[in-house]
Amino acid sequence: MTLSFEQKALYYYDEVCINKGLMRQASIGSQSVPMYVGEWIVSRHMTDGRIDDAARKRMRDFINKHLPSKDRKEQLKSQLKNGQTLLILDTYTVEVNLRSDKYTLRIPCLDDNKATIEGYIVEKYPLLLGGGVWGVGRLEYQPPNEIEHLPGTIHMVDFRPMQAATIDMDLFCEQRQHFTLEEWRDLLVSSMGYNPAAYTPDQLMFLITRLIPIVQERVNLVELAPKGTGKSFVYLNLSRYVRLISGGKVTAAVLFHNNATNQSGLLSRFDVVVFDEAQSLSFDNPNEVIGVLKDYLESGSFSRGGKQQNIATSGIVILANIPLDANGYPRSENLFANLPEFLRETAFIDRIHGILPGWKLPRIQEESISMSVGFKADFFGEVLHNLRSMAGYEDYVKAHGSIIGTNDLRDHNAIIRLAAGYLKLLFPDLRLSTKELVDYCLRPAASLRQLVRNQLAALDPEYKRVVIDVKPRSD
Repeated sequence: MTLSFEQKALYYYDEVCINKGLMRQASIGSQSVPMYVGEWIVSRHMTDGRIDDAARKRMRDFINKHLPSKDRKEQLKSQLKNGQTLLILDTYTVEVNLRSDKYTLRIPCLDDNKATIEGYIVEKYPLLLGGGVWGVGRLEYQPPNEIEHLPGTIHMVDFRPMQAATIDMDLFCEQRQHFTLEEWRDLLVSSMGYNPAAYTPDQLMFLITRLIPIVQERVNLVELAPKGTGKSFVYLNLSRYVRLISGGKVTAAVLFHNNATNQSGLLSRFDVVVFDEAQSLSFDNPNEVIGVLKDYLESGSFSRGGKQQNIATSGIVILANIPLDANGYPRSENLFANLPEFLRETAFIDRIHGILPGWKLPRIQEESISMSVGFKADFFGEVLHNLRSMAGYEDYVKAHGSIIGTNDLRDHNAIIRLAAGYLKLLFPDLRLSTKELVDYCLRPAASLRQLVRNQLAALDPEYKRVVIDVKPRSD
């Protein structure tokens, strides 16, 4: 008897899988938490893998105690003032206060931006610095010190980030062999939170493409689509190593390095930095930011104001809405026509590895959301992060595939990097035929880069039109 991908997932991966529909049954969707936080709560309070009244009560009690709403902040502050220690699940952020020579902690549920934190916690979890990290913090109250003229403050004495248990990547990769490609692809898509049955095979590949910058270092991807296709959903919900910036103004200090505080920017602290709503994106001192950003997209290094050279591996993802015609295709051959000026510059576009045609994806509907088995989001996020540092995939692509139709070095580098990302996701165990490498890794990667080359040729006659193709390596 042939097993479905769900049955195989439960058999071969067991406790790191969850029925994605349980989140809806649990009725905690009103809580503003990422999917990996919600599933973490659900999986720890289920009754034998199901949601019953007892499980709902346990979750409700846990949320009321450890994930409080803001209307309870005064009650919680009173408990702290009376000497109680609280364990609060929240998204914590730390900033450096040079005037006081201390770290300042932001606790959203308490509306407190001036709490303090033990220094060793920041050293152990540097993602707290300016990033916002979900975790359980142990909070105490330190009364005012009149002798030293210190005000009363809430103080974090311990912290545990939301994360899965230790990941056995060898076992994860080894178990892949028990799935067909179609079953594995459906499992990946369900793990992302989408219903694989609601999408065509091509659309499933587009969804999986969104994961490539998470598993492959320094992949620069642009996704263009109308509103409502779920562009930012994965980046918000799957991984604590992804930082999403929604439109607005971005400073060089936040993105690269704060010279005043000597604090590393987002590119040095996260696997991926995502610019959402890029059509409304702007930069403070744009000439500096864009110049440094172009250098980084090309080389993976940057410097500000003659300071030391910084090397990072973060990928850049740019998400933007574009208008479509009545047939569902972009209205203009220039896909970047409605985006900020710097995104229309060919020198910038050429540094993008691929354009994901999000206009080919349907709007998110009720049936688009997964109700089937997938990897738990906290586990899956850690797997994606660990795949990032696993070697050998780019070498495999180079050894078994060839790129034809272009000799441009940027084209070749982009396609190899994108293809290695597909390889990590679809064939992490490297058990595949050369035909599968070409059809499911190299060819999709080449199509993403082809859209970049088409844009370059449309915008600047200096760029000749090329038709990129791939084939198995014959030597």
